[in-house]
Amino acid sequence: MLERLPDDFTAVVTGAGGGIGQAVVRCLLETSRVGRIVAVSRQSLAFDDDRVEALKADLTQEEGLARLGEQLAGAPLHLLFNTLGMLHDATRDIAPEKRLEELDADSLATLFHVNAITPALLLKAVLGSLKGQHPALVASLSARVGSIEDNGFGGWYGYRASKAAHNMLLRTAAIELARYNKQAVVLCLHPGTTDTELSKPFQRRVPDGKLFSPAYVAERLLTVISERRPEESGSFWDWAGKPVPW
Repeated sequence: MLERLPDDFTAVVTGAGGGIGQAVVRCLLETSRVGRIVAVSRQSLAFDDDRVEALKADLTQEEGLARLGEQLAGAPLHLLFNTLGMLHDATRDIAPEKRLEELDADSLATLFHVNAITPALLLKAVLGSLKGQHPALVASLSARVGSIEDNGFGGWYGYRASKAAHNMLLRTAAIELARYNKQAVVLCLHPGTTDTELSKPFQRRVPDGKLFSPAYVAERLLTVISERRPEESGSFWDWAGKPVPW
């Protein structure tokens, strides 16, 4: 796994307090090759491994992004795994819309900020650590419902559109980053339906065998990342290693 990365490689995992983010950190710690993991979360975290630096920061805010940049201090970054995302939020009365009548400007703006704008600004914040001649893998969680071509059911306007915007921003960044680092690979990833807080209200509709544990998803996605090459930068893949149409 992650054979292209050097020994003692540095990783940043965002949303490290969430189901998938925490599982990614645990999965990375199973290898002796990782040297440093910056685990970013809005809440205080504790890991029983001195390779992990728990950074409390809200990356949806400028101050949080600045704190991450300061933590890296320009040191080469070999793996950036972004798990931040929002589908629903009861405190803000945000839920997937089924009809046009349910669209709300504030809810749409929030979804776009979390799902699309924040990942792009995250890349901006760590750009200095991605530039160079070292292998640099960037993976950001998207969703199959963000595929315009695959949209056959409608609904979920804000989540679909914000994930489609996420994909365009990441693909555009991949083109630019290739000029700064020929070994860079930027990927959008569909994790499948994972047993986390994000999917909990919708799990009863998931077919048998299609609700995945965070540990399984982390292992699968890291494997998919490991199989990609620089010429595939700016592409969209699912947990099974199959390309997803834009």
